[in-house]
Amino acid sequence: MELRRILQGLEGIKAKGNLELDIPSITNDSRKVEKNSMFIAVKGFETDGHKYIKDVIEKGAKAIMVEEGANIKEFVNNEEITIIMVPDTRKALAICSANFYDNPSKKFTLVGITGTKGKTTTTFMIKHMLEKQGKRVGLIGTIATYINNKKIEDSARTTPESIELQKTFAEMVKQKVEVVVMEVSSQSLKYDRVYGCDFDIGVFTNLSEDHISPKEHPDMEDYFNSKIKLFDMCKMGFVNTDDLSGCKLLKLNKCKMQTYGIDNHANLVAKDITITNSYADFKVKLGQKNERVKVGIPGRFSVYNSLAAISVAQKLGVTPEIIKESLEEVRVPGRSELVDNKKDLTIMIDYAHSPESLENILSAVKEYTQGKVISVFGCGGDRDSGKRPIMGEISGRIADYTIITSDNPRTEEPEKIVKQIEEGIKKTNGKYECIVDRREAIKKAISIATKRDIIVLAGKGHEPYQEINHKTYPFDERVIVREIIEEMGK
Repeated sequence: MELRRILQGLEGIKAKGNLELDIPSITNDSRKVEKNSMFIAVKGFETDGHKYIKDVIEKGAKAIMVEEGANIKEFVNNEEITIIMVPDTRKALAICSANFYDNPSKKFTLVGITGTKGKTTTTFMIKHMLEKQGKRVGLIGTIATYINNKKIEDSARTTPESIELQKTFAEMVKQKVEVVVMEVSSQSLKYDRVYGCDFDIGVFTNLSEDHISPKEHPDMEDYFNSKIKLFDMCKMGFVNTDDLSGCKLLKLNKCKMQTYGIDNHANLVAKDITITNSYADFKVKLGQKNERVKVGIPGRFSVYNSLAAISVAQKLGVTPEIIKESLEEVRVPGRSELVDNKKDLTIMIDYAHSPESLENILSAVKEYTQGKVISVFGCGGDRDSGKRPIMGEISGRIADYTIITSDNPRTEEPEKIVKQIEEGIKKTNGKYECIVDRREAIKKAISIATKRDIIVLAGKGHEPYQEINHKTYPFDERVIVREIIEEMGK
């Protein structure tokens, strides 16, 4: 594509060199530079792309984009290279990526879901409803990317970098996708990965303390302000009116808004709620009639996720019958997921990794479990350390027995993380023990459980790995549970 077309829509450009160059590829990763390509230098957490300009020129890059203030004296007189300077290379990367792939998000209906909890489940619910209605659907999120119900790849992060995102969108256009449903993380909004996307619908599920750390958000205000950027980019928003931050968002009048909820006045309200160990059901207005709806995922939070999904589905023309059928059928990997096993124990895997999500899942199972609630969880390393004692206190207060263990320690010492969680549980009368090895912790939980109990393996969810010192090791809890039980049988 001609370089001039790739730069279309960028403001504050200063350029030196030929803008009629034919550019075969663009990238912000110096390792992926090809001959005649364009390299966009972005300042990241770990490294600064500007350090690699000399390397990418040697690899054959013909166009280099830098941020204002960058030192380019060494390269400015190289007549073979076109240099473009912009105020913000992150935003420029997003716009150039959209241009390079011919602005694919304008060619389908784009639905973005943001919030602390519920994004993954809500996207899967919407996807299932739309597909059952006969639509061709794409999904991008924490678990994987799907195109027309085919899993394309597992996800490395909730929302991809802008260039990967636009490339995926372009493939979805090629596959004739009509609606794309995607999780939109606070990081992707803060760092402009979704800048330039043409969102038709945005959904705000809730906001609770999470992702507060030096590498994420400095405080809750920054977290909230990042989330609500989505509603500057979409035409229509659906907001949880029972959430305080949702109410705050409504007052900002960023786009046309409708609401859903349980306790407060809303456009879509759930009433007469029943929750059991395998489902939740409630009354809600579908079309012109109040209908009884059953969702095959237990918990009050499932009602909120269902309301968000129903709001979007009805806006996109899904019929009441298909909404009802879809909610009863939908299952989401790692979200209140029950693991079949030879001991017939109730073992639930859930991605709960924040204080509120852990409290939600433990409270939900506590309501219907006849025996003990056995909680097995840890906290991720290199993330908000302030939530660790809070989560320990929550588990100690709600669960009958807690096993504190490791999660993804990343570059931190697992023992240190476990001790920080233990500080919180000591404030309660909850019974607990610490087993740092997560496999051994799961084994202990299985060994003490009866058929009346429930084991909640919280934190890992859909993840089939553990991340330790920049390496990932296989760790699929479904497989591990079955292996442990097989070993016990022998």
